[in-house]
Amino acid sequence: MTALAMLSAPPSAAARPRGFLPRGFSARHAVRGVALVAVAALLAGCNLTVMNPSGDVAIQQRNLIIVATVLMLLVIVPVIALTFLFAWRYRDSNPEATYDPDWHHSTQLEVVIWTVPLLIIIALGAMTWISTHTLDPYRPLSRLAPNKPVPEGTKPLTVEVVALDWKWLFIYPDQGVASLNEMAAPANVPIAFKITSASVWNTFYVPALAGMIYAMPGMQTKLHAVMNKEGDFTGLSAHYSGAGFSRMNFGFRSLSQQGFDEWVAKAKASGASLDRTAYLDLEKPSEAVPVRYYAAVEKGLYDAILGLCVESGQMCVAEMHHIDKTGGGGKDSEANRDRLDYDNRRLETGHEPPGATVPATGRPAKDPVQPEGMMPRDQERDGVSNPTPAPGPGQGGPPPDAERGAAPPQLRDRPSDRHQH
Repeated sequence: MTALAMLSAPPSAAARPRGFLPRGFSARHAVRGVALVAVAALLAGCNLTVMNPSGDVAIQQRNLIIVATVLMLLVIVPVIALTFLFAWRYRDSNPEATYDPDWHHSTQLEVVIWTVPLLIIIALGAMTWISTHTLDPYRPLSRLAPNKPVPEGTKPLTVEVVALDWKWLFIYPDQGVASLNEMAAPANVPIAFKITSASVWNTFYVPALAGMIYAMPGMQTKLHAVMNKEGDFTGLSAHYSGAGFSRMNFGFRSLSQQGFDEWVAKAKASGASLDRTAYLDLEKPSEAVPVRYYAAVEKGLYDAILGLCVESGQMCVAEMHHIDKTGGGGKDSEANRDRLDYDNRRLETGHEPPGATVPATGRPAKDPVQPEGMMPRDQERDGVSNPTPAPGPGQGGPPPDAERGAAPPQLRDRPSDRHQH
């Protein structure tokens, strides 16, 4: 071996000095090992509520997820395994693999390819059909837990839920109390929720209890559920509703019957009363509001919230539906218009949600470009006028070369007689 070859040849493992490895090599491996141990420890302490719920309805939904996942894995896992098997068996260096370029059909293979997915789809369809009716949120509960039917004559706990900006109001009509950002219920007792919203859409969601249910203004949704374990859980809004959405959470306390009675007594001892005036003040947008209790609730308040007519002089949704059902208001329609004006009530009182822009608040829009299909900004609406430049091309405005003249006569003429209902 030449001297040059001896110099260029790497030293043997036995001849390498102890410090020959790059500096930091062992440290990097040590850091990786510590990180893996830390991640494993963190994952060991995780409690994924959706997969480990405490309510019977949520448990059935969890089981549905698991069964559906297993059924789909019956196809996915064999496909992935066969992909690696075929790649290895029919590799170029394997002379024992059969090479058949004229192969085009196998009855046995076709039977397997079509039968297995067909059976899986049938099973998924049957399971979905049954669970859709069994877990219908509007359907009263037939059981409290597996092999534990609801005792005959059991009266569910009624809770009226109102989604506000950005907090949750819970009214207990049978107990005559209410709470803000905290609700309580006895374990193993059916709960009948009536859910609505005071402004925009939200989603009522207690992961440990049941699935998500929409809360919509002027409408009522229902949810029947039960909590089988005592403890403190978290509820939230799962539908984005503005600036305070991330802190629109509440506590759900599952108590014994004695503990629930004490909670009701605590609410009654608060001395506060939830009447229409207090509710209108509570309805104003606010974030991170602490828990409150109300010892008394004005009769019919929830129905007024549902009908969007808490404020004096407003028309309730039920009355509006009755007018529409009977053919319209006729000559009284103009007078009813002011009673139906809900959207600008916060503008008029100066309590509009932060971040709102024209036309609701009168503040200039953040973007100078007129959105396509929007009412022109220079048109006065509800006393708010916002002159802005005409929209540009592609934003709902006329082409640059268009002549700006009067509208055609057929568009300028107004009908002589008003429409009669």
